[in-house]
Amino acid sequence: MKNIQLDHSQHSVQMKRYPICLLAHDINLAVNIGSLFRLADAFALEKIYLSGNSAVPPNRKINKTSRSTHKIVPFAYAQEPLTIVKELKSDGYKIISLEITSASVDIRTFTTSLYDKICLILGDENRGVCQGLIDASDHVVHIPMLGENSSMNVASACAIAVYELVNQYQGK
Repeated sequence: MKNIQLDHSQHSVQMKRYPICLLAHDINLAVNIGSLFRLADAFALEKIYLSGNSAVPPNRKINKTSRSTHKIVPFAYAQEPLTIVKELKSDGYKIISLEITSASVDIRTFTTSLYDKICLILGDENRGVCQGLIDASDHVVHIPMLGENSSMNVASACAIAVYELVNQYQGK
């Protein structure tokens, strides 16, 4: 059988969303926010929360990078991220920051339950997740950096982390 590239009309949509949301705090590059919308749609995440100085739709660069997924992925904005965290914790979410810290755990070894609802916190492109959000987190995970650089683009890191988390839901 010949291996033929499929087009968008041949894609089947999964109706179920995973109980994972993103909290993007102080991510001011609109292209990164657009990429997060595209990732949230690709991995069937339930929602994106934007806070602080994060770029917010409608925005031309978000629109272009998201390829219209900003219209279908639910999102909300609040200036203060800890308000969002407090609300999500009261709704039973595990709060997980994606950051390299003195006590962070390799994302590949982090495990979660099939019944866990997760909020993955992403931080500023240059400074990462702020200490207040790290302190409010139930867990802090990192992606092992094998080269000389100690960080990567926030959207790329988010893709890796979400892939690992969704894989756990699918494997259980």
